[in-house]
Amino acid sequence: MHQTNYLVREPLLDPKQRVVGYELTWQGGAGHVALPTQAALEDLVAFVAAEVNSEEDGWLLRDKTLFLEAVPGMLSTDALHNLPPEHTVLSLKAVALANADTLSAVQALRAGGVGILLRDADLARVGSRLGTIASYVEVKFTGADVAAQARAYAALKASNLRMVGRPVSTWADFDACAALGLDAFVGKLHLTPRPGSDTKGMNPAQTIIMQLMQMVNANADIKQLEDVLKRDAALSYKLLRYINSAGFGAGREIASLRQAITLLGYAPLYRWLTLLLATASTSGYSPVLLETAVVRGRLAELLGVKALGKADAENIFVAGMFSLLDRLLGIPMEEVLASIQLSDDVVAALLSRSGKYGQYLALAEACELNSNLVSSLAGALSLTPAEVNKAHLSALAWTQSIAG
Repeated sequence: MHQTNYLVREPLLDPKQRVVGYELTWQGGAGHVALPTQAALEDLVAFVAAEVNSEEDGWLLRDKTLFLEAVPGMLSTDALHNLPPEHTVLSLKAVALANADTLSAVQALRAGGVGILLRDADLARVGSRLGTIASYVEVKFTGADVAAQARAYAALKASNLRMVGRPVSTWADFDACAALGLDAFVGKLHLTPRPGSDTKGMNPAQTIIMQLMQMVNANADIKQLEDVLKRDAALSYKLLRYINSAGFGAGREIASLRQAITLLGYAPLYRWLTLLLATASTSGYSPVLLETAVVRGRLAELLGVKALGKADAENIFVAGMFSLLDRLLGIPMEEVLASIQLSDDVVAALLSRSGKYGQYLALAEACELNSNLVSSLAGALSLTPAEVNKAHLSALAWTQSIAG
């Protein structure tokens, strides 16, 4: 299919700030959310199904659920059969259920296991019957009349409907919604600092990883790298597990750190350490922030590899991962940059989204922020909507593949 729209995503978080799924929507080339025409929404379903549900490997997003906008006319589209029903939720305006044909189509989808989320539902009139028709209902939390909302939410919980809060724009609202029993939240809170969270700094594991990154940057010899790695048994174990599971084709089990470093090479080792630095983040940080950093880094890398080549793309990945490292480590970006030597191009990308890598990082960010710059940034890099969209879904799938 010829794509003119860009895929943008928003994470759905549970009360512990874990990503339970993603809402995927089209954004038009003019930088606005595309009007949900039936043809465009059917294209979205077909494209997503083709990219993340393969015959050989199955559902590439593992435990993640996708929320996709729907209109009544597309509820019987063939492409829906190519998505796993237990990981698919269609978002529909509640008023559409007044049509008998739409209602029966919804009931058929629900019988097949597909989730249905209702938007703009009148919560005061939600009866127990609605819980048998839909699986989710979107609620708009406001801090105005919490008692009335608490009563409405209690009724919803009794009906087995799961509640999705949108938009949840402040941490106080997030906490209130969690206390009131909401199941998931849509919003970009994870990109804003949580009030009262103390500066964490680096833990011992991160300090060793940072030291190794400095040494790789300085082309230290393998013996020196091996000596530092040996000081951290967990780190050594992770490297050997990675090298033996990452399909390097060694043909035999790699048991020594020296062999592992030699086989991996310095640039891929640096990239692996970057990923590890974020995953070694102190426990007070939200899981969504880590997942966002990994997706952002991988997406930026995939966007740049065609024009700049593999070596530069590795650096773009590092820039993407580091772009959230200040939040993951709880220290200012300037402090992050002071503690490790990075190339001028990576620093320019991090501080001002400029230089050779800056626009790729900015485009990866725009795809997650639903920014109206997606189209212009892609155009400036001579990337087509199809190329950006394929890279986006590929980055999401890759992030799930390395999790856990």
